[in-house]
Amino acid sequence: MTESKPLNWTPATDVGYSVIRRGDGGMTLTFTDLSDATLAHWHEFALEHLLGSDRRTRNLYDLRSVKEIPEKAIRMAVDANSDPSARNIRVAVVVADQSVADAIRSVAALALAGTASAMKIFADINEAEAWLARPLDQI
Repeated sequence: MTESKPLNWTPATDVGYSVIRRGDGGMTLTFTDLSDATLAHWHEFALEHLLGSDRRTRNLYDLRSVKEIPEKAIRMAVDANSDPSARNIRVAVVVADQSVADAIRSVAALALAGTASAMKIFADINEAEAWLARPLDQI
């Protein structure tokens, strides 16, 4: 059995997200807000985590508690997922409903074409988990 990579995430009182290690070795990030403090903390964590990316990974971003996704957050996510180290990562983003998913797609449509990770947006957590569970060579 492969040993799980350390999470290297420390909770902070002024940020609205938490991170846990998934059983498949990836991470589940659950957001409750997208304040500037949360976005800055997450972006730094994401970029640091990419530095040590040495294997294929599945990450789930659970944004169902966030009713509105600001354009700034979408652009920061696109930036992190454009890093060449993200090429080994499959990212499922789960949002509150289809209208939020459509809004993200409209802002990110052109920018997502240049991302290194495989990313898909869902309004259903079960569909996201099923997509993440597919073999990593089937994207």
